[in-house]
Amino acid sequence: MLKKAIVAGGAAALLSSMAIGVPLASYTRCGVSWLRDSASDSVPLEWELKRARQMITDLKPEISDNAQRIAREKIQVVRLEKQLNETETRLAKAEDDIQTLTSDLEGGQQHYTYAGRTYTSVQVKDDLKNRFKRFQTRRATADKLQQMLTARESSLSAAQQRMEEMLSARRQLEVEVENLQARLGALRVAQTASQLNLDDSHLSQTRRLLDEIATRIDVEEETMSVDAEYFGEINLEESNDEDLLEDIATYFGQEQSQSKALVAIQLN
Repeated sequence: MLKKAIVAGGAAALLSSMAIGVPLASYTRCGVSWLRDSASDSVPLEWELKRARQMITDLKPEISDNAQRIAREKIQVVRLEKQLNETETRLAKAEDDIQTLTSDLEGGQQHYTYAGRTYTSVQVKDDLKNRFKRFQTRRATADKLQQMLTARESSLSAAQQRMEEMLSARRQLEVEVENLQARLGALRVAQTASQLNLDDSHLSQTRRLLDEIATRIDVEEETMSVDAEYFGEINLEESNDEDLLEDIATYFGQEQSQSKALVAIQLN
């Protein structure tokens, strides 16, 4: 069905572009966007949650690689610190030696003895000159090492902060996935409850049958009661025909009296 829709849409787009000169690219982009949205909407939410969990799991190798980079950077920083400390120690020793030789030369002697050996003032001056050059070079090296150490420490601190943010973000994603899973579970339960239409037709029929049976029993009980009241008792008194005749005479006599009275009233 989807194939047919795509083919039909493509044919319509092609004909329209040929007919009115509308660029086909716009229809193509629209169709691709529609297909992407339709495909996304048709994917079950349970599958999307599984995909989200997998994407969170896929973060672990990336985090592990970053952790290794940070570990290597820490080692490099430690080594650089050690190198800088050694350089500073040598500079301090070289500065002391330069100060010693300078102080000796200021004395104006022709010969100087160091560690059991004697040197001329010229030799001492040459040695002092070379020492001072090496000191300057080593001082520049120490300054560069300090700059490198400062930059790498700053980079390491930023990387560690970024790592903390990534770990915090991953934990937040895990919490949100669990929350969405709980919400989806509640939604599915609610949907199941609303769609659970039980077939209670047989129950209703049984209820109506019992009501009909109860009604029939009520009618028969009432009938039996009436029969017992009016027809089931024995008449213990004897009937008197004379009383019947008197009642009839009295009844018609009253009617005749009423008629005569009515005529007299009309005549008057």
